[in-house]
Amino acid sequence: MSDLHPIPIDGPSLGILESLRRIVQEVNNAQHLEEALNIIVRRVKLAIGADVCSVYLNDFDNHRHVLHASDGLRKNAVGRVRLELGRGLIGLVSERAEPINLDNAASHPRYENIIDTGEELYYGFLGAPIIQNRKVLGVLVLRQRERRHFAENEVTFVMTLASQLAGAITFARTSGELARLQQDGIPQRFLPGLAASPGIGIGVAVVVYPSADLDAVPDRRADDQGVETADFRRAVQDVANDLDRFALRTQAHLSTEDMALFDAWRLMLESDTLIDGTLSRIRAGNWAPGALRDTITEHAKVFDNMDDAYLRERASDVRDLGRCILMHLQNQTAAPIQYPDQTILVGDEISAMQIADVPLEKFAGLVSTSGSGSSHVGILARGMGIPAAMGVSDLPVGRIEGREMVVDGYRGRVYVSPGPAVHSEYQRLAADDVALTTELQTLRNVPAETTDGYLIPLYLNTGLVSESRPMGIEESAGVGLYRTELPFIVRDSFPGEAAQMANYRQVLELFAPRPVTIRTLDIGGDKPLPYFPIHEANPFLGWRGIRVTLDQPEIFITQIRAILRAAIGLDNLQLLLPMVSAVTEVDDALLLIRRAHDELLEEGYQVRMPPVGVMIEVPAAVYQSEALAQRVDFLSVGTNDLTQYLLAVDRNNPHVAKLYDEYHPAVLRALLQILAGARLHGKEVSVCGEMAGDPLATLLLIGMGVHSLSMGAGSLLRVKKVIRSVSRPRAREVLQIALQCEDSGAVRRLLMETLEAMGLGALVRPGK
Repeated sequence: MSDLHPIPIDGPSLGILESLRRIVQEVNNAQHLEEALNIIVRRVKLAIGADVCSVYLNDFDNHRHVLHASDGLRKNAVGRVRLELGRGLIGLVSERAEPINLDNAASHPRYENIIDTGEELYYGFLGAPIIQNRKVLGVLVLRQRERRHFAENEVTFVMTLASQLAGAITFARTSGELARLQQDGIPQRFLPGLAASPGIGIGVAVVVYPSADLDAVPDRRADDQGVETADFRRAVQDVANDLDRFALRTQAHLSTEDMALFDAWRLMLESDTLIDGTLSRIRAGNWAPGALRDTITEHAKVFDNMDDAYLRERASDVRDLGRCILMHLQNQTAAPIQYPDQTILVGDEISAMQIADVPLEKFAGLVSTSGSGSSHVGILARGMGIPAAMGVSDLPVGRIEGREMVVDGYRGRVYVSPGPAVHSEYQRLAADDVALTTELQTLRNVPAETTDGYLIPLYLNTGLVSESRPMGIEESAGVGLYRTELPFIVRDSFPGEAAQMANYRQVLELFAPRPVTIRTLDIGGDKPLPYFPIHEANPFLGWRGIRVTLDQPEIFITQIRAILRAAIGLDNLQLLLPMVSAVTEVDDALLLIRRAHDELLEEGYQVRMPPVGVMIEVPAAVYQSEALAQRVDFLSVGTNDLTQYLLAVDRNNPHVAKLYDEYHPAVLRALLQILAGARLHGKEVSVCGEMAGDPLATLLLIGMGVHSLSMGAGSLLRVKKVIRSVSRPRAREVLQIALQCEDSGAVRRLLMETLEAMGLGALVRPGK
């Protein structure tokens, strides 16, 4: 092809990185697996100067390696050549998961001559595994007619490229399979993710995406092509007007050369490629945003493939123009989303606001390509009783709008356009789920008491959604964790004392006389404020929680005053301090709380000093639990962050989210140490993380002697069922066995077997 040029592998490292970037970008833009693989074999063959480049993919279902693409071997071999899994040099590379570099492949004992390919003519061999998440997806192979031992920098180039291509190949394969489902008999496999909220959801996909994000725009059928065309033309004209206004405003400050940029942008904006390309895609049936996305991707790719660095940079101009047009399109077409009766909400990153927008009676399930069960979206889904799977990274979100989906929230599995057998089986499991829910209703208004008479109050976690009447209000013993972030997040500036007080008064009155534990502002990490940006390389280890509010005492004092005033005459308030890592932080916070209390008394408000607790969610706090218990009235364990920090795992990162596990022996021993420290000073310990709402963990927490549990509304009855089915001595026996386990898998198996033996397995898995 005319746009292909040799890549200087032995040149400067910058050239190698640029070559990698361009190849990976091309593959990422591929619309299906075949296109992605053909790009790979063409580009890599040219880059290395080899005679052949091929890709074999591992077909684990049929136990074989399949030649999926090649540049240099016989064309009719592609798709036909299949090796038994583990056979030949391809099998050896796949087994070892490391490259093999031979100057005479035929002399190797594992070599198998495949006549159909014509490869008997070649001597040199370099095979590199394509790996994702420890799984070898296939092998990238280079062949040379003469004897050739590939140079070390060539091997490292191919290895680096193979590692970066793994994700693109997985995405392209998934996308292609979804596009061809029901057409050529491809096996219907589930897409794996992380279990986030139990239950079975069957419904229709509704894709949500961030505004002005071209990559996140889904395909959607154009109901009225005339309207879509008019909207697009109007958006283009709006962007042109914006450019003219900006040029007029800045012409006094820019040189003639700089002003010429506006002319260049106008030319790109009005080009036939952009206008006609988008209009033709609208006529083909896609809505305007989807048509624009594909046109911009195609147009930018032309610049990306240019050798001139200046011209390549113009690709970013094209994408910027695309985002501007999209922004105007979205402003024109921001009609309310029509949610079908059984809505499966799908997105790369789903916000609490998008969840709150779906009518609860129509909400059948939730699927996100990012996050985990302990991310805030997962927590919210669990609290609402919505089946959810998180971290489904192989899901091509842009291509599933309107498709039927099945969400298995117990196992984190997602099926797109399921066949009759899968659909029938999950309908049966969903019916079992309904029967279980009906059975659990009989536990309403009975105490959460063990069989030997020990009461464990079950509290509610709330505050993630603006709720006038949170779910679970009648069933809970109060609020164990009220998150105060939302009134801050939804505004364009810090809320004042009066606005905050009205919000806190509402929840305190709603639950009175039951206790309400209000956590002070916990921003930072994955909860930034749009008007108070915190830009950090590692926000979870940065300026967040109590660190922010102590550094900005005016924010803290205002909030404490609002909370104390809201509690006047109710006497059911408890305060909770987040992200504590040192006793000095508690000392400083208590001084500020007393200061706010004394100020209000001087102003004539009849406020009372409430019980104050500390969240234990940082390892440093675990080892100072005794000193902390000496200073405050109670401890509350946030197992989500505690697990994240103990295991050094970002629970929102799909690459490592599977390593996040609250049943890790280190987490269990940390909980025991917290309880021991609190016990020395007679202080109670509550667990308010997601572990509290997991029926599997209930046995362990009872055995440890936890005083209360706080969870989402959807978990209350499931946890109560376990509590009312076990005695404390039995729970302690299970705990002692669990503490002898050396890995979380063994702990889970023990707990699962115990629940099954108690007849409670359906609480944590699908089916009766």
